[in-house]
Amino acid sequence: MIEKVKVAVVGVGNNTSALVQGIALHRHSGSLVGVRRPIVDGLAVGDIEFVAAFATSREKIGRDLTEAIFLPPNNFPRLDCDLPEAGVAVTEGLVDSAGVDRVAAALAGAEVLLYSAPSGRPETARAYAEAARTAGVAFINTTADPISRDPDVMSGFEAAGLPLLGDDLASQFGTSVVHNALLRLLRERGLTLVSSYQVNLGGTEDFRNLVENPNTKKQSKLNALPDADRVEVAPLGYLPHLGSQKVAHLNIEAQGWGETVVSLDVKLKVDDPSGAAGVNIDLIRIAASALRNGHGGHPAEATSLLKSPPGTAI
Repeated sequence: MIEKVKVAVVGVGNNTSALVQGIALHRHSGSLVGVRRPIVDGLAVGDIEFVAAFATSREKIGRDLTEAIFLPPNNFPRLDCDLPEAGVAVTEGLVDSAGVDRVAAALAGAEVLLYSAPSGRPETARAYAEAARTAGVAFINTTADPISRDPDVMSGFEAAGLPLLGDDLASQFGTSVVHNALLRLLRERGLTLVSSYQVNLGGTEDFRNLVENPNTKKQSKLNALPDADRVEVAPLGYLPHLGSQKVAHLNIEAQGWGETVVSLDVKLKVDDPSGAAGVNIDLIRIAASALRNGHGGHPAEATSLLKSPPGTAI
């Protein structure tokens, strides 16, 4: 019998809500809708057990994880499934490097730490990575903050024989994935790209935070695209009435045979937290498998699931 993967999560926001509820829905119904890989190295979608959670919201601290994921400002909808208590009380998280030892101690028994806090807080992300390394736990950075791209951080995990996955997950069917596919299709069909842009609008707290703290997010999006020197990524827009939905607009201007004009406009509307959870479920199992097999550093298997893996620009 496969031992369940024991996961700790940083950030009890929409992405965590989508992940926790989606796992419960799978267990309840057996549904594999939206599941890219039912089995990863022997680990199924339901083989995940949450053992710790960290947040900075006073309203969420002390609540059971399955209660905290529905508290404002979270706006991911309730899925139609039974959601028993996790038996995991949300613990006060870090805001800087103070408290690393406390978090490391709270990670006892965990195998994977999923860092799903808002982007734009690199010092906090590094502090959690240090706590994971101290505790002997695999670390997944889903944000655009450079953790796996930091050679010092990566070398520390490699020396400890611990997996470090990141940075910035590529949503299951998000703007970057669609944009990348279209630009590559142009190349494959022999067309010449003239210019391209993308605009992203969303209503989650992560979008609000990224509007206020864009930092490395724009570069991370460009890392995910070919011919990035001819692509413009507009600043993110926060529209609360969109809720957990994201709306993206893509434009591609190109030339075909005889320098004739080719123009393409695409509108994409997706549930943003769902897209994150659909990737996180794979990253968690990849990290756990690497840890159990004694493979430190960045697993090659995770690269395609990330916008900015090691070696890309900061």
